Amino acid sequence: MKIKFWGVRGSIPSPGLGTIRYGGNTTCIEIRTDNNEIIILDGGSGIFPLSQSLLKELPVTVNIFNTHSHWDHIHGLPFFIPLYIPGNRVKLYASFDPITGEGPERIINVQMQYNYFPVREAETKTPIEYFTVMPYEPVEVGSAVITPILLNHPVVNHGYRIDCNGKSVFFTGDHEPHNNIYEPGEDGFEEYQTLIELQYQSIVKAVSGVDVLIADSAYTQEEYPLKKGWGHGTFDSSIKLAEDVDTKILYCTHHEPTRSDDALEKVFAEAVARHEIDSSKLDIRLAREGDEINI
Repeated sequence: MKIKFWGVRGSIPSPGLGTIRYGGNTTCIEIRTDNNEIIILDGGSGIFPLSQSLLKELPVTVNIFNTHSHWDHIHGLPFFIPLYIPGNRVKLYASFDPITGEGPERIINVQMQYNYFPVREAETKTPIEYFTVMPYEPVEVGSAVITPILLNHPVVNHGYRIDCNGKSVFFTGDHEPHNNIYEPGEDGFEEYQTLIELQYQSIVKAVSGVDVLIADSAYTQEEYPLKKGWGHGTFDSSIKLAEDVDTKILYCTHHEPTRSDDALEKVFAEAVARHEIDSSKLDIRLAREGDEINI
């Protein structure tokens, strides 16, 4: 498989001199299987340059797996160029929304209203095919198997494990490690802590042994107490998960949009230094727009 990063910032696109090295586009990752099947993880603003790169391959069949419906993971979808060229095939996989009672179609329907966008979905040249994913129910895309795994975020968020020809990658989307809602000593603390530990172990089991882990690492451990409940992880929580699932490569992503590239490298280096990492067993990297890796 080949993995390419087209967007690695979180929350809002952040172009400017301070984000040139790592890029200012929001979340979008391209996966190519050994058979050249196209799998896209999230439709942040990075999906627009990705779609430009596809023009030389038309017609294409594209499988977009959306982790969740927050803006920074969907706001590039109306700008996905193959939608406006006949002959392509675009499939969108995403969660059922228990609040609205609607599935993946809502992601496009809401954005592509005339109030917000000059083209309605009915006016595109390639109709979108919608598929609702469910936790731990694998989806086959050609030679690949994609397994959704329910993670922790203020809306339903599925991370995706992709397995193909003995190789694997897992992307968390936005994920905050589960926290105990009780204080130590309060009634319910021990019981809730047991539930948290069982939930964490179920995630570890599902992700165990992946070759590449791409994880939400928005905050430092010093920043996290003020961000608790916002639905994002830290460099330290991502490193812990990487060690527990025994992955070979960890990419830290969803970079805080107010953090310059220089500041990003500084806090990343500080986080890595806190852990005794055997670099021969675990390679920890900052996700960078444009980076590619073959596994």
